[in-house]
Amino acid sequence: MHFEENNLYHIYNRGNNKQPIFFNRENYLYFLKKIQKYIFPNCQILAWCLMPNHFHLLIKADGNSTKNIKHHPIEINALTEAIRLVLSNYSQGINKQNNSTGSLFQQKTKVKCVSSKDDNYGYTTFKYIHQNPLKAKMVSKLEE
Repeated sequence: MHFEENNLYHIYNRGNNKQPIFFNRENYLYFLKKIQKYIFPNCQILAWCLMPNHFHLLIKADGNSTKNIKHHPIEINALTEAIRLVLSNYSQGINKQNNSTGSLFQQKTKVKCVSSKDDNYGYTTFKYIHQNPLKAKMVSKLEE
């Protein structure tokens, strides 16, 4: 994944075959702890949403995000590695909890640059992320 400093990015992924990735309240909290441990030190998190079968993050890349931490055989930046660690560690925990094996998430995490000087795409993405539970009828008011 390629990140440029000061750009906004929408990062998202979902369960294989659209299956759940969160099975109870503790799973959500465990995922957030992984985000805090690995992703938070490498960018500014502007918005997030955890849904039963997918997640969304809106982040602003900074100098830590773009710093290359692995160089061989390919260069990997700190934020890419952080995302990999969150998904890998979380998947291992869920597989242990559910006595299962295999991939929990779809193969490629989506990363879309939403910075633009000409429009409000970042703001639109911010609203979209926060409206997910409302559109899914998981809550009756946005404030919930």
